[in-house]
Amino acid sequence: MIEIRRDWLAAALALSAIGWWYSPLSPRAPYFPAVAPGDTPRCPPPPLVAAGAEPLQTAVPDGLAPFRLKPGTLTPLAGFSLDARVLSRRDYRSDRLADFAPTDLAVGWGRLSEDAVLARMSFRQEVRFLSYYWPERPPLPIPEIGRSSANLHIIPADAAVAQALKRARAGERVRVDGWLVRIDARDGWQAVSSLSREDQGAGACEIVYACAIASH
Repeated sequence: MIEIRRDWLAAALALSAIGWWYSPLSPRAPYFPAVAPGDTPRCPPPPLVAAGAEPLQTAVPDGLAPFRLKPGTLTPLAGFSLDARVLSRRDYRSDRLADFAPTDLAVGWGRLSEDAVLARMSFRQEVRFLSYYWPERPPLPIPEIGRSSANLHIIPADAAVAQALKRARAGERVRVDGWLVRIDARDGWQAVSSLSREDQGAGACEIVYACAIASH
């Protein structure tokens, strides 16, 4: 019986160590997908949103070529810039999208970024979806909650962006500037970003090739 307990303790400690190593608190360098061999790293910023304004989506300028990365190609669909409150974050290692986007940031803006509103809500991210809850009745109209939130699949453009993404925490304000993209993996797998803040359910998340991230 003692040996069994020791085995369980050893297994628990091993799992805890693995979880810590892959957590945002780990000292390991955060992941970002490297550019394809022979390509030059590039991620020109889009037009930038004003602080506190709703997310800004802009047209892709002529001449902006797809971004070629080792795991696949990102085709820009729109410029994307937001200044919002981090509602929750979730790191992923083993799903198909993790080759590109290691972290999802759930964000809110407008009244969904106010302390009094957030104190009456909770948020959970699972399998790349965002869910929100309240104990009695919603603190805002449900359509407004949907229009004022997004679950961002973040593809860091470089090591500095990956570090900034690793530091982002729930409750902080964060600025994300980059491009909404379509992913074409080398094996033919594909994923396409939403281009609307009004949609919900499967396909409603934004896939962002992030040129810059800053918490404040």
